[in-house]
Amino acid sequence: METENLYPKTTKELADKKAALAPKNIEAWRNFSKTVFEAGALPEKTKQLIAVAVAHVTQCPYCIKSHTTQALRKGASKEEIMEAIWVASEMRAGAAYAHATIAMAEMEKH
Repeated sequence: METENLYPKTTKELADKKAALAPKNIEAWRNFSKTVFEAGALPEKTKQLIAVAVAHVTQCPYCIKSHTTQALRKGASKEEIMEAIWVASEMRAGAAYAHATIAMAEMEKH
């Protein structure tokens, strides 16, 4: 299923309208985003692979599309992207299982 059937398509017009509603905020966010994704201790490709994984955990379809494209542009292979998604899947499943400790503690009270 295409996300376009579920979510509005991103357009320059919509982006400009959103930016106009909070120009200082969008400028700060764009600068922050640019800075975060610049090469540093981690190369840009690695940062984009992390973003792909996080986008899957947060389930942001716009982020998934954008950061998958950016990861490819930064030299990530399709296999690397899929492996990052599997890491995200394990972390999300692991977190659900780890939180079972909370349920266990409650069950022990009864």
